[in-house]
Amino acid sequence: MSLTISIDAMGGDHGTKVTIPASLDCLKNNPDLTLILVGDEAVLKPLLAQELVAYSGRLSIQHASQCVEMHESPAKVLKNKKDSSMRVAINLVRDGVADACVSAGNTGALMATARFVLKMIPGIDRPAIISTLPSIHGHTHVLDLGANVDCTAEHLFQFAVMGNELVKAVEGIDNPRVGLLNIGEEDMKGNEQVKSAAKLLGLSTLNYIGYVEGDSLNAGSVQVDLIVADGFVGNVALKSIEGAAKMIGFALKEAFSKNYLTKLAGLLAYPVLKSFKKRIDPRLYNGASFLGLRGLVIKSHGGADVLAFKTAIQLAEVEVKQDVIRKISEQVEKTLALRNNA
Repeated sequence: MSLTISIDAMGGDHGTKVTIPASLDCLKNNPDLTLILVGDEAVLKPLLAQELVAYSGRLSIQHASQCVEMHESPAKVLKNKKDSSMRVAINLVRDGVADACVSAGNTGALMATARFVLKMIPGIDRPAIISTLPSIHGHTHVLDLGANVDCTAEHLFQFAVMGNELVKAVEGIDNPRVGLLNIGEEDMKGNEQVKSAAKLLGLSTLNYIGYVEGDSLNAGSVQVDLIVADGFVGNVALKSIEGAAKMIGFALKEAFSKNYLTKLAGLLAYPVLKSFKKRIDPRLYNGASFLGLRGLVIKSHGGADVLAFKTAIQLAEVEVKQDVIRKISEQVEKTLALRNNA
């Protein structure tokens, strides 16, 4: 299956130093992949002179005269940067030229631009950000991770419907286990928003297993395939996990560097530490999908390195192949029909 992805080549903290080598690696590994690198042609063309020939027909440049900075407000970007590499890359998805867009740019600007250009799936009020986190069971999908600070019970229900379809498509799980993030597993706990969402989920056809606590994000006793939360809680949880991972890495490095004996112990433990690092390496989980839009947009971490950005592109490849947008749209339509007829 051939697929085309547009890359915001200028976005992120590192720009072309990361986006170009990651893109070339993906082209090398997937002969069915075509990439359109969007950005300033005067910058991109010299950097891709040989590759444009080597990957003729599979690699091209789409000129964009502007670049979105990481600090810029979404409103100003929408108004003043209509020819940014971010906007043009999303336009290619809207116009059917590309099947998906990948960007490491400003999250707020990317979400605002994607929503404005691509529009929402009928029946969905707000887009949500979903990604995966490593867990003792493998990994867990979590949404929303920051797109929506204030959510109603209905919004949480819609997130669950969309996330459920994505997990089914990407993971090949027929009936994903869905949990609602709460401060306890007991029915009486949580605010009214969460309790109302639980009622909606309990009446749905989803495999809703009830409330789950924060430990279920990484180390719950029961496998949860999808965890639903509002964007405020989800983003705080994500950043807390990222911070804890950095602290563990720093503490281990410090402990093994104290003296000659600890350095020797570190050398002996190196294979185990390397395996541990690989299992929790955030670069291997990079890439968050914007669900609820009529087109596929993948957000890479702004500080992503080559491996991390490559992971985001590969996520886009999988979601295109699995036709995630169509599956979500059809399921949302079915869900609305069932609720209207109830």
